[in-house]
Amino acid sequence: MSTARTSRTPLPGIGVRYDLTTREHRHLSVVAHRDGSRTLSAYRNDDPDACALSVRLTGQEAEALVDVLKPTHHSPTLLSTTELGLVAERIELSGTSHWNGRLLGDTRMRTETGVSIVAVLRRAEAIPSPGPGFRLAGGDTLIVIGTREGVDAAAAILGRE
Repeated sequence: MSTARTSRTPLPGIGVRYDLTTREHRHLSVVAHRDGSRTLSAYRNDDPDACALSVRLTGQEAEALVDVLKPTHHSPTLLSTTELGLVAERIELSGTSHWNGRLLGDTRMRTETGVSIVAVLRRAEAIPSPGPGFRLAGGDTLIVIGTREGVDAAAAILGRE
């Protein structure tokens, strides 16, 4: 199986163009504009110089696309929980949440839902295995594992304002 071919071309006053030719000989390009936006283009198979699709993305939209294509939380060594009937999800705690400033143990999360909170992401920091004395803050992202029903119930509890 061949690998993708890539090239990089500076575009003075605009940014940088990245070209990708896939193993199926499809041509894609991304122009990284100086303002942080991106233009993603795909070219026709029958005429590689003819653009079939061109989409302008904001910097934030480009980051969302990267996360979808290669999630930062993905690792091939992670346990696939769906085979076990479990799901792992991120639940964000809003700044207006009832739980903002309260202890994790006050949520009674495991007792009420059976869900385990395996980590809390706060700004650029990850807090693994937070205990019941951990104080929650608006903007925290809780990484939870449990059944689909349990995770849905946990999201409802954490969404309380």
